[in-house]
Formats: sequence, C-alpha cells, structure tokens
Amino acid sequence: VASESKREQFRRYLEKSGVLDTLTSVLVALYEESDKPNNALDFIKCHLGAALPEPANTEALHMEVADLKQKCNLLIVENKELRNRLMQYEPDSLSGVAE
Repeated sequence: VASESKREQFRRYLEKSGVLDTLTSVLVALYEESDKPNNALDFIKCHLGAALPEPANTEALHMEVADLKQKCNLLIVENKELRNRLMQYEPDSLSGVAE
C-alpha cells in the first residue's frame, strides 16, 4: 500500500509539473508523423528540447544584445552629428559616401 501511495504521489507530481502533458504531446506528435523517423528517441529528444525552457545564459545574452543595440543607436546618432558638422566645413568631402 505504501508503494502505491508513493506511485500516486509521483504521478500527481508529474502531472502537476506538466511532465505528463509534455510527454503526451511529444508522443502524439510522433504518432501523427506520416513518415516515421528512423530513430524515435532522437525525434523525442528533439521535440522535448523545443519544449524545454531556454538555457540560463540566454537572459545574459538578451541583455548583451539590448546593450549593443543601444550602443549602436548612439553611434548612429553620433555619426550623423559628425557628418553634419563635417558638411559645414567640407561640403564636398562626403559626396558619394553612403550613410
């Protein structure tokens, strides 16, 4: 009886954490594949990987991208300002140069 209680607790844990739903959806996707893959385990791994949360370093990379975008925008503004100043002193120097 104790082992059944542990099994039931574990089943509820898997259900509550979404594991059963995720596994079920992956198995349904495999079942619905018209061309069954040669390696079912690779199919499951691939589809489970798509359902997993992003790696921990993803947030740091998103922050770095946002920082670099901000720096790029600042450099674009600075470049335009410098071009405008240069045009005041050397109007012919920028002809034919793409912005």
